[in-house]
Amino acid sequence: MSPAGATGALCTPACVTGPVPRVPRAELVRRYAALAYEIGLGVAQGERLAEPHALRVRARGILGALGVRVEEGPERLTVNGPWPSTVNGPRPGTLIVANHISWLDVVSLLAVEPVTVLAKREVGQWPVIGALARRAGSQFIDRDGLRQLPHAVADLASTLRSGRSVLVFPQATTWCSVPGGRFRRATFQAAADAGAPVRPVTIRYYQHGTRSTAAAFLGDETFGASLHRVARARGLTVRVTAHAPLHGSDRRELAAEAQAVVGAHEMPAHV
Repeated sequence: MSPAGATGALCTPACVTGPVPRVPRAELVRRYAALAYEIGLGVAQGERLAEPHALRVRARGILGALGVRVEEGPERLTVNGPWPSTVNGPRPGTLIVANHISWLDVVSLLAVEPVTVLAKREVGQWPVIGALARRAGSQFIDRDGLRQLPHAVADLASTLRSGRSVLVFPQATTWCSVPGGRFRRATFQAAADAGAPVRPVTIRYYQHGTRSTAAAFLGDETFGASLHRVARARGLTVRVTAHAPLHGSDRRELAAEAQAVVGAHEMPAHV
């Protein structure tokens, strides 16, 4: 991953700062033990892990093991409010689109509200994490396979029409800052085809009220190195802000508006 940032700067592991302050070694060991326990519970649940309650409990357990706190706004991720009179037929699910900073983003959003996750194919091949992702009902996409893209969009639209909500990261890769790269339009086409609402979501990380890049997962960094940095962080908080839903039939307009909303908003910092 070596994308150019919104300002033209390269977003690489050099953008990531170490967690300050850090937990003592004894607490780090305790966190790893707690994480292993939570992962073991997830493996033992098998296919039941895909059940919304089980998935939310396990996601919150993983965050708790790592000492990560979640702050969420009053809005749910799925859209359950008034439905446009122009939309006929069964109510579709919600396309939830968020900026992408870390592998921790998925865990954090599942802890807020379990939905189907659309992840890149490589995630499904990761040791342990990949198996858990598959059991949790995640769908996988080859982001570089242009020939398969129309089929992936059609499958996503079908999932939305069935009433299931889907979480996607339209930046396609991780960035150290919220604005990051341009939102790719393909998944927004699925929302337009299904008549589904789009829920923009902003994810930000803080340590004791100060913006933190400790959770960022960039470049050629290994998952283990990123996990170790997160586990060492004291007072790490992830803030999840769900914005007003978007409706439309033009994927370009939907993508541009969602990106503008995600990059422009954040919950006020707590000191």
